[in-house]
Amino acid sequence: MSARLHLIKLAVGPNSLNSLREWQTQLVCEKAVKGQEGELIHITRNTPKRAEELLDGGSIYWVIKGFIAGRNRLLELRPMMHNGMPHCGIVYDPELIRLAPRPRRPFQGWRYLLVADTPPDLASNASDLTESMLRELTEQ
Repeated sequence: MSARLHLIKLAVGPNSLNSLREWQTQLVCEKAVKGQEGELIHITRNTPKRAEELLDGGSIYWVIKGFIAGRNRLLELRPMMHNGMPHCGIVYDPELIRLAPRPRRPFQGWRYLLVADTPPDLASNASDLTESMLRELTEQ
């Protein structure tokens, strides 16, 4: 029996959850225009060894500007070739879920994230709060 596990990754480029959402939406749209399946894939050199746990309801958590801010549900770990070398495609759901921000120091690559260390999802009625307001509330 497996236990749920997550991945955590720095979102390089986006400066807010909204900009990450816009970037993900743009990627899906660009693929659709090209006639490709509109899926989101993060390509990484290393294949997670704990795939069964990750695919048992796990998510990829995004760190933006020093805070865990959002997550996408993991769908598949797909073996693939990139630049002639074996890689892993981490396929994730396009729905980006907003989280109660939690501080996180920078790191390289991806890391495993235990369920006990994940911030809670925010209720849909919290969408009126800006990210800076949420971070300020978190820091107090």
